[in-house]
Amino acid sequence: MSEETRNQEAAELNQSSAEATETAGSVAAEEAAASNQEEMTSQADLEQIISVKKGDTVKGTIVKIEDNQAYVSIGYKYDGVIPIRELSSVQLDNAASAVEVGQEVECKVVSINDNKESLVLSKRAIDSEKSWDDLEQHFEAQDVIEVTVADVVKGGLVADVGARGFIPASMVERHFVEDFSDYKGRTLRVKVKELDRENGKVILSAKDVLEEEFEANKQRIMSELSEGQVIEGTVQRLTQFGAFVDVGGVDGLVHVSEIAWNHVDKPSDVVSEGDKVRVKVLKVDPEKGKISLSIKAASPGPWDTASDKIHIGDIVTGEVKRLVNFGAFVELLPGVEGLVHISQISHKHIGTPHEVLKEGQEVQVKVLDFNPGEKRVSLSIKETEEAPAQSERKPERNRDRDRDRTPKEILDNPNVSMNNQGLSFTLAERFGDKLDKFKEK
Repeated sequence: MSEETRNQEAAELNQSSAEATETAGSVAAEEAAASNQEEMTSQADLEQIISVKKGDTVKGTIVKIEDNQAYVSIGYKYDGVIPIRELSSVQLDNAASAVEVGQEVECKVVSINDNKESLVLSKRAIDSEKSWDDLEQHFEAQDVIEVTVADVVKGGLVADVGARGFIPASMVERHFVEDFSDYKGRTLRVKVKELDRENGKVILSAKDVLEEEFEANKQRIMSELSEGQVIEGTVQRLTQFGAFVDVGGVDGLVHVSEIAWNHVDKPSDVVSEGDKVRVKVLKVDPEKGKISLSIKAASPGPWDTASDKIHIGDIVTGEVKRLVNFGAFVELLPGVEGLVHISQISHKHIGTPHEVLKEGQEVQVKVLDFNPGEKRVSLSIKETEEAPAQSERKPERNRDRDRDRTPKEILDNPNVSMNNQGLSFTLAERFGDKLDKFKEK
């Protein structure tokens, strides 16, 4: 091998060795750089992990709901847990009814144990602290807030207002409610009635809101009503003295005497709750908040249609409604009464109608006169009955004999006037002697 050849191989060997050394150094450098990067990332991750202690307020996101508790990522080494009792100030059936995955929440650290990786949080504690300030503002302003009924308990309803809000049974509605079982989950508009932060007492009232709205609506409706107006309404409730009818959110009273044209003993005999009725406005009193209505005045009166059913000369059946000294009032149609004068009750002489009639008795009457404009009907009972037979007249010869028996002195007396075979004695004949004596004096 020549010297030149040997030198060339040596050069190539040296070059290969240099390249290998260079490659090894590059790999080592890359490995070192990667190691440094990992150390830097690890350090950055550690720096991003927050530091927490008991009593801290933290923010996080609900990442899971399981076993009736919510798991929250707050940026710590492990997730925190909110037990169901710490989700709300009211009792819950399940955690999902209070929060949902993805929801951001603010909580207070109740306890922490890194050895057991236990981080217990409370959403209720933060909500309660914040709510009292809001509740005090609502209480001062007496404004209306919306709440959802979380539970039905003895004596009323419970709502979560950050703190436990209680709505007594008497403050739920304007009317009495016997069963509240279907109120759970309802949204109610309420006012803060009482507030005691020290004892954690919050009393709410939905009734106050309803009463306020009712009064405002009542005044508005009453301002739109006018006497004589005929409107439609719904019978809401019945009492012994009348029926209360809703005329657009406000109740007006139909007195029992205004329910029908005929006499009504009890409103329930004519109308029922829920009935749709036409009523006439009789009176509106905004100061007293009273509306007087009439059902009968909104319908044709019995006298308006009586002329189609009653005619002079008709014989009809009626009921004796009232007895008075001068006669009897008989009802021919509901609301239409006629008078049977005492002289038209019987063919025989009677001192009072009570001798032959009684109230409630059905009788046959004849219409003698009918004046619907004046609401007057004259009736007769005796003209529906056959007159009793007249006593027999005396024979002619008896009358002659009686005439013959007339004292002659009377016939010859100039003070007696014979007229139609009857005697008429003058004052002079009866008292003449006394008058003469008076003259002599």
